[in-house]
Amino acid sequence: MKHSRMIAILSLVLVVGELVPASAVDAQLAQSVKRAPIERGVVQVGDEAPNFMLRDLAGNIVSLSQLRGKVVLLNFWATWCGPCRVEMPAMEQLYRTLPRGEFEILAVSTDSQGAAVTRPFQKRMGFTFPILHDSEYRVGLAYGARTIPITFMVDRQGIVRQKIFGARDWDSREARDLIQALLMKSSS
Repeated sequence: MKHSRMIAILSLVLVVGELVPASAVDAQLAQSVKRAPIERGVVQVGDEAPNFMLRDLAGNIVSLSQLRGKVVLLNFWATWCGPCRVEMPAMEQLYRTLPRGEFEILAVSTDSQGAAVTRPFQKRMGFTFPILHDSEYRVGLAYGARTIPITFMVDRQGIVRQKIFGARDWDSREARDLIQALLMKSSS
């Protein structure tokens, strides 16, 4: 009984969120997300990464297509997720050492409270990589992100080259070799 009530409430929240965009920009965001597939598990290695538009902590719109020509580490996470919190300092180390013209991290928060919880977390941890908000989990569903953390490595042409489940040491030799291979392969 409680489970069906929760589903009904979540469905209502999703429907209300679709019908009431706060501004023209929010309407554009809502429209781009509506076009994204809602089917779970559609993104596989070798697929083109679905484009999306999400807001960052400053309220700016960031789309995946803006980053064509760069290797992108696309990470789905939440502040309440222990393994996510463990891997993020290593993501920051990686982010600080690779050139912005070649590589980007997009950390997509699935926290329903959005910037209210991610901003203090980001400031406390000192993260400089972009944090985007997918509070309705539409982009996560489009990517088939059933559990978090999950990371998609996207090459310069927008193709998913790796799908990595669980937390990783992104500052490790193995992770750096993976990213360097994508940087080298993509540039040739």
